[in-house]
Amino acid sequence: MSAALRTVFGFHAVTVALRQRPEGVAELHVDTSRSDGRMRDLLALAREKKVRVMQSSGGRLDGITGHGRHQGVVARVTEIRLSHSLDDTLDAAQGPPLLLVLDGIQDPRNLGACLRVADAAGVNAVVAPKDRAAGLSAAASKVASGAAETVPYITVTNLARTLRELKGARRLDRRHR
Repeated sequence: MSAALRTVFGFHAVTVALRQRPEGVAELHVDTSRSDGRMRDLLALAREKKVRVMQSSGGRLDGITGHGRHQGVVARVTEIRLSHSLDDTLDAAQGPPLLLVLDGIQDPRNLGACLRVADAAGVNAVVAPKDRAAGLSAAASKVASGAAETVPYITVTNLARTLRELKGARRLDRRHR
């Protein structure tokens, strides 16, 4: 069984994917009409990382991304799980863990912005409910500008219960006193 692929697009998101996990980039599609310095730098990085590059038309890239603002760069990457669970994330934290808990974020662009800020702030994981919340889509990854590849996004069945369990077990305080 092969790993599921997801779409990542835009220069920032694709560059981070190439730098962080080049083995996970199954294919890189680039717009044949772009030959500027930014594209040349990206292609040089792809060659260095030995990633397969496919020349594609802008229309084909529009189709892959659902007409997202791809900037002429689209990658198909294997799904990753930065953490298997909230428990794993808490156990791996160096010092007191920092979590960003989201509720009611349904717009993928808002999720991407939250991931970008979480990455900049050094958050150990972003926690959100499984239902009635934006998932980690191509649009969220684009806005996250690479943070979707570096910050664990953990979904839980019941957010209120998870928060009660964390508070009740004092998981955030007890381990690091």
